[in-house]
Amino acid sequence: MDFAAERTRMVEQLVRSRYVQDSRVRDAFLAVPREAFVRPEDADDAYADLPLPIGRGQTISAPSMIAIMLEEARLAPGDHVLEIGTGSGYHAALVAHIVGPENVVSIERIPRLAEWGRSNLARTGYAGVTVVVGDGSLGYPEKAPYDCILATAGAPEIPDPWRHQLSSRGRIVAPIGLRSGQVLIVATRKADGNLEIREGTPCAFVPLVGARAWPD
Repeated sequence: MDFAAERTRMVEQLVRSRYVQDSRVRDAFLAVPREAFVRPEDADDAYADLPLPIGRGQTISAPSMIAIMLEEARLAPGDHVLEIGTGSGYHAALVAHIVGPENVVSIERIPRLAEWGRSNLARTGYAGVTVVVGDGSLGYPEKAPYDCILATAGAPEIPDPWRHQLSSRGRIVAPIGLRSGQVLIVATRKADGNLEIREGTPCAFVPLVGARAWPD
């Protein structure tokens, strides 16, 4: 399979469907090889607009869903980003392409997935991303504050630690709702420290497991 051609085709479709409008998001999708972040047996489906299993009950989201999140995040070079849920590392690589690998921290609760994600990032040129094993519902205060917190797992509500780890005017983009289905929310920190919350696209992510989310 000509993966480069398939990648271009996928991006053109995302642009035509208006999932991708920001040139930075478009360039990231063109640059990051999704086939390097899926299981070998799923490589032929790497550029289908589908979520794919990555083991341990986890998935890599469909490209259109990732595009929606990245567009909502409004990332710019130099932004300091916390990602909740490393998985295979694909989402972190896209973010790193926009903001710079050294500006991305990604948390994964499953050690084997964290190891795989870290390896995938290193092989594709994004070794500067910091991947840590931990409870994503608690954030990662060691490197706070963050200009954006992106969650790739669904939570029942916005965990308080995320609120406290945002920079002034920082943003949270996360699926919030039930285990069975969520709504993608964008929460922006206001000058008084409170969050202004806007609801967006209905979605269905794997559950966020942790002390401030769903029990394991």
